[in-house]
Amino acid sequence: MSFEETHNAPTTQTQEPGAAEQPENKSAEQPEASTQAAQPQPESPSQTSEQPAAEPVAASAPPQEDFASALESFEQEQAQTEAALNEDQVVTGTVLKITPQYVVVDIGYKSEGVIPVAEFQDHEGNVSLKRGDEIAVMREPGHTEEGYINLSHQKAQRLKAWDDIEKAFNDKAAVKAMVIDRIKGGLTVDIMGARAFLPGSQVDLRPVRNLDGMKGHEIEIRIIKLNKKRGNIVVSRKQLLEEEQSEKRGKTLEQLHEGAILTGAVKNLTDYGAFVDLGGIDGLLHITDMSWGRLTHPRDLVQVGDQIQVKVLKFDKDKQRVSLGFKQLTPDPWLDAAERYPIGAHVRGRVISVTDYGAFIELEQGIEGLVHVSEMTWSKRMKHPSKLVNVGDQVEAVVLNVNPTERRISLGLKQLEANPWETLHDKFPVGTVVEGKVRNLTDFGAFIEIEDGIDGLVHVSNLSWTKRIKHPSEVLKKGDKVKAIVLAIEPDQRRLSLGVKQLQPDVWDTFFDQHRVGDVIHGKVLRLASFGAFVEIADGVEGLCHNSEAVDPHGAPIKLEPGQEHEFKIIKMNPAEKKVGLSIRAVGAEEATRADVETYKAPAASSSGTGSTIGEFMSWKRASNENN
Repeated sequence: MSFEETHNAPTTQTQEPGAAEQPENKSAEQPEASTQAAQPQPESPSQTSEQPAAEPVAASAPPQEDFASALESFEQEQAQTEAALNEDQVVTGTVLKITPQYVVVDIGYKSEGVIPVAEFQDHEGNVSLKRGDEIAVMREPGHTEEGYINLSHQKAQRLKAWDDIEKAFNDKAAVKAMVIDRIKGGLTVDIMGARAFLPGSQVDLRPVRNLDGMKGHEIEIRIIKLNKKRGNIVVSRKQLLEEEQSEKRGKTLEQLHEGAILTGAVKNLTDYGAFVDLGGIDGLLHITDMSWGRLTHPRDLVQVGDQIQVKVLKFDKDKQRVSLGFKQLTPDPWLDAAERYPIGAHVRGRVISVTDYGAFIELEQGIEGLVHVSEMTWSKRMKHPSKLVNVGDQVEAVVLNVNPTERRISLGLKQLEANPWETLHDKFPVGTVVEGKVRNLTDFGAFIEIEDGIDGLVHVSNLSWTKRIKHPSEVLKKGDKVKAIVLAIEPDQRRLSLGVKQLQPDVWDTFFDQHRVGDVIHGKVLRLASFGAFVEIADGVEGLCHNSEAVDPHGAPIKLEPGQEHEFKIIKMNPAEKKVGLSIRAVGAEEATRADVETYKAPAASSSGTGSTIGEFMSWKRASNENN
């Protein structure tokens, strides 16, 4: 029966049990009735006309008996087929057809069998069969809905290879297997044509995240569980790896000691180093022991799977921990760095890092020098080293200092050029008038660039003779061009002091030249303080009138207010500190003295008619002061 003829197959197969139970002595009428019910006969031409009573029936009886006999024979053959093809028998079948779900197989019986196509698919889903191939099969329980016998190729393969599989299981021998597919909980592998289960926990020594990556790989496994009755096979790869690792570990431990040089395979990389398999035991190669130079990550030097030589730095037998070194296989380049890089030498290197405070220059493998930001240019205006150098640049520098103990070399870039501060005295001697641009303003003054890389400071106190300036922004702003005079130069400290007010005469010097103590001058009250009042006595010149000096001739306090104008007498002058002391009381005392003299002279003249002497006047004055 072909795969296409399924729907035209006789339905009497389902009536087989009933046919088998029919007794032999049943009358002929019963088979005739059942035959007519199961297989209606086409009407003969004679049935359209009137039929005789006995002879037509007798004439049609032989064909009905032949059909019943054929049907019974077919059912018997089917039963014999079912009985002959038991579930423990391996038979050979021929592939008739391959569909997306089944492989149709001719096994030499009345019915054909089908096998799930998944039994023949490899790890990529390809089917290795073709029409006409002969394969071993075994029967599986039941039929398909179309009436085909369920068959299994894997079961037959397993049965054929069972003796070898059972022997490998008993001997605990290693067996080669092909990974077919990933399933829930692990992998399906093929052993000698039989399918087995490899649990995910038994795939490797450590958990494997990507089991799909093992599909199509041939591996060695050990059979750890076998159930012939159920046809279950469970295998393990981990057991073989553990035994192999244990054997390697024993050999490695025999030659493992501090200072030993071994060869291992890079097993894993982390941010802090690499784990190296020395043969059954892993050692840590820390990133600081990989190279005498700078490494940002271990992958810059090694990759997983690399075979490398390492030196055992430390071995803890109790904890089975091994510390390894790679750079220790070569001499430390810092041992003779002072001889190879003397101070003042010009060197070349590659910029490997740029930070806020400078740039690191690799002079050779393992030797780096730092160019501090202050050693990059004579100018103070460079905000960041990246404005001058970038990673990967080849630069020339001057060795400033070498410290092999701390593994440090200080380098300089600005030393390749002449120091402009050393010739500043010659170009701008003290007293020279210079012109520049305001570069920056601070609370204490303004920085003025007089030439490239040379900035001078105008302190806030040197901005004006007359104004009290709290912040330079009151008179200057960035970008202004101003003139100033050089006040002082300190090349070692790279300091240049400038003054703006010095371009004009000092009003204080002029005032002190023109006035003396005792002079009476006119002044205007500017502001008040708790101890007195500040009075403007000349343009840009202020004096202080203390509260004790702000009284009238009778000793009564005078209330001063800003904006008032009075006559003041200079009672104190300090040119060094630029201070002037003023008094209103002294002015009143002087006027009172003149009036007393006139009063003294008037009575004497009227009584005696003669003038008084200076001695008499002085005696009178002293007496008046004693009375007061």
